[in-house]
Amino acid sequence: MRAVTYDAYASDNSRLRYGDVPDPKVGPGQVLIQVRAASVNPVDWKVMAGGLDGMMDTVFPAIPGWDVAGVVAAVGPDTPEFAVGDEVMAYARKDSVHAGTYAEYVAVAAPAVARKPAALDWAQAGGLPLAGLTAQRTLDRMDVGAGDVLLVHGAAGGVGSMAVQLGVDRGARVLGTASEHNHAFVRELGAEPVTYGPGLVERVRALAPGGATAVADFVGGQLDTTLSVLAPGGRNASIVDPAGAQRSAGLWIWVRPDGLKLAELATVIDRGALTVTVAATFPLDQVAAAFDASRTGHTRGKIVLTP
Repeated sequence: MRAVTYDAYASDNSRLRYGDVPDPKVGPGQVLIQVRAASVNPVDWKVMAGGLDGMMDTVFPAIPGWDVAGVVAAVGPDTPEFAVGDEVMAYARKDSVHAGTYAEYVAVAAPAVARKPAALDWAQAGGLPLAGLTAQRTLDRMDVGAGDVLLVHGAAGGVGSMAVQLGVDRGARVLGTASEHNHAFVRELGAEPVTYGPGLVERVRALAPGGATAVADFVGGQLDTTLSVLAPGGRNASIVDPAGAQRSAGLWIWVRPDGLKLAELATVIDRGALTVTVAATFPLDQVAAAFDASRTGHTRGKIVLTP
């Protein structure tokens, strides 16, 4: 099959290659997915740079990518949950970095797989798993619900845009930081937009004088602002600042592959309360351009690769 690989850590795109690699094997309890879409997440190029080397083993040459949507091409022994032809999606992170989703096929453990919602096209389904599960887990861990004032740092991004929608669906009042050109988008998602940068604390306090009861940081570097706007007894969580979360008695969120939780997101999508915004799609052999777009940090929604 054809796939993207890199044969050594690199902080740029110099080690990326696109070419033939062996087809994946399909073990017990696994499904082989013919990839229709694979999302680009910042973690993908951070992993390629060695950012998780202290936590996860990498086997070179490595195929990047943890998100996938596609069609079941085969099932391994004792995998009654799925059949050939099923349209599925998965957050396909494994215990080591080696056989990712930037490929024509990927083998994934069945417990990580869920059926694709009919309301999403392939690109949207490929952009959902990691970002959607991260947003969901963040709100779950903070027990966000009706009556909360939720502040989302990075409300126009892939994770933030989904957290906004999930917060609204749970009955929270949602404030979302974004640049001014993204304010209309954030408002469409159901949040009250707030311009980030100097004066952010004052702007949040003007909208919510009592402070935010929950703050979700999907950007990083927001600890001082978070603590300045957090209501007494409020909860805060970050996906990018573990040290800050520890200092503030907050939560550091690291999402797990979980087909059941992904299926829960599918039900929210089926109700029309959640959608996935796709900022751009790139052919798989243009992964370098997709990584460059992701590195800007100013993407509205998700970047998706299509084989």
